[in-house]
Amino acid sequence: MPSPRLPLEEMTLRQLRKVASEYEVSRYSRMRKTELIAAIQAIDAKRSLGTATTATPSVPAAVPTTVSTAVPAMASATVAPTPVYTAPTPPSVEVLATVDEGLADLPSGYGESRIVLMPRDPQWAYAYWDIPHTHKDELRRQGGSRLALRFYDVTDMDLLRQTPHSLQQYECDEMAREWYLPIPVSDRDYVAEIGYLCNDGRWLVLARSLPVHIPPVYPSDWVEDHFLTVDWQADLRGQTLITLKHPSQRAAESANAIYDEVYAMTQSTEAQRVAGSLFGSMQHVPGSHVPGSMAPEKAVSSYVFPSGAGLWAVPGAAPGAMAGVPTMSGIGAFSGLTMSGAGLTMSGAGFSASAPPIRPRKFWLVADAELIVYGATEPDATVTIGGQPIKLNSDGTFRFQMSFQDGNIDYPIMAVAADGEQTRAVHMTFDRATPSRHTNTKDEAVLEWLP
Repeated sequence: MPSPRLPLEEMTLRQLRKVASEYEVSRYSRMRKTELIAAIQAIDAKRSLGTATTATPSVPAAVPTTVSTAVPAMASATVAPTPVYTAPTPPSVEVLATVDEGLADLPSGYGESRIVLMPRDPQWAYAYWDIPHTHKDELRRQGGSRLALRFYDVTDMDLLRQTPHSLQQYECDEMAREWYLPIPVSDRDYVAEIGYLCNDGRWLVLARSLPVHIPPVYPSDWVEDHFLTVDWQADLRGQTLITLKHPSQRAAESANAIYDEVYAMTQSTEAQRVAGSLFGSMQHVPGSHVPGSMAPEKAVSSYVFPSGAGLWAVPGAAPGAMAGVPTMSGIGAFSGLTMSGAGLTMSGAGFSASAPPIRPRKFWLVADAELIVYGATEPDATVTIGGQPIKLNSDGTFRFQMSFQDGNIDYPIMAVAADGEQTRAVHMTFDRATPSRHTNTKDEAVLEWLP
């Protein structure tokens, strides 16, 4: 008799798949552990129900022997037997125990110092790391005393050459392998470091993550919906159906389209103006008026100025009386117009016939400030600024440069001799305020129509 089966909840995923294959569960390899348990239990319940329905009913002790003699001769009907479900025998404990044989346990580490930073949402980021004990022991021998995480804002900068915009520090336990980090400002790029803090202010790095972008807490203004009908049998591998465009690019293309339309209109009216001027200058030439053509007073009924604005005559009006001249906006009109030959006199609002068509143009400005701290000490000394070690040049000079943002910057500067016996320090604070800002980069510049 086979040994009883292990409880389903205590089986591994591979063992559950083994049982499901014996039970002929459809697509068991794609199921999760809970789904496999539910499918196996359903088959067990069905098997128990089939066993109960096929039990032999009890036979009474005494059966009447009365026989009726008036039974007509009838053919006996054949009744098909009810099919009985028979589930396969589940694998024994010995069989299930061999499923995981030969599989080694997962290692506690992989021998490489590594930290990974991932955004969870606009308010939190998640970091996990794997640091070998040998690497930790080495940095402890160098003076590392407290394990900590550092969280840098590295938006639009290189951390290897520049100082981060901001720094948050969190001391953590030696046994910790993961940490949740609060986000100071969303829609920025961040880097995480894990390392040791030294009692003299030095920072020894164990591992540094790649930069990640934290999504903004506000909804995106990029809304671009496209609806496509794709054939079910179409091969979409390597195909590009829609190329999305940034809102600034769409705005620039829209402005260019408007300008092209207006400029095309001015080009067509310019051609009409040249033709009208040529015809008007020939009015004094004998024979230039062709019989059957329009009257001289109607020849200037559609005169267009070089700026693109035109004059239109009212049908039936007196010669020289114009309905009005639209302004560049298309809604204004001039009054008191007279025309004599090729001359034109206007009164009322001013008008510049020689002004070129208005074209949109881009404009941009970038301005900011940086803070530079410099000095010198003994070449073998250790210098920290705000608790962060600074690399000295061969002659002992140093230069520290960072972005100077609004607010207060508190920078204690300390130099420690190589033997740790002597120290020198200076404490500096800096304040910056930007009352107003109306700037944009060259890439953010869009076409603007001037009034």
